[in-house]
Amino acid sequence: MSEQKATNITAHAHSVSKEERSKLMGHKGCVLWFTGLSACGKSTVANAVDRKLHDAGVHTTVLDGDNIRFGLNKNLGFSAEDRAENIRRIGEVAKLFADAGVVAATAFISPYRADRDKVRALMGSGGSLKSTSTLRSKPAKLAIQRVCTRRPAPEKSKASPASTIRTKHQRKLS
Repeated sequence: MSEQKATNITAHAHSVSKEERSKLMGHKGCVLWFTGLSACGKSTVANAVDRKLHDAGVHTTVLDGDNIRFGLNKNLGFSAEDRAENIRRIGEVAKLFADAGVVAATAFISPYRADRDKVRALMGSGGSLKSTSTLRSKPAKLAIQRVCTRRPAPEKSKASPASTIRTKHQRKLS
């Protein structure tokens, strides 16, 4: 994905395997990748799924695009190059969570298929990346089905009304 600059480093094997972590937690880690236009509901859905999975005893976290840009990626803008680096970094962080047995729900504007494909490749042959279009997790599907309803796209978004969602909680706010 990105050129390796440091040459005086050594990868160390972990003394606790992914399988041992999965056994301890009672589930495998993976990455749920929610993508779409600005204000289309990615973070809302990721947080709803996070809540449902957490309530079901699954170890989860949410990596949200705006929140990540306040810290880890605060030095990145919105050029094509910076967007690619943003997605590369979050892919690396999400992989660390998945390898540790955590279900990481990511909510990012990731407009370039090539960048998403690079994250998929980063996850390796185990394929722990589940995009919204190929989501196989039954609890996550149920969470989306139960919590979300269709709504028109926000004014500033050019998304079609069929591609956006709003939670019951959000409906009360507007």
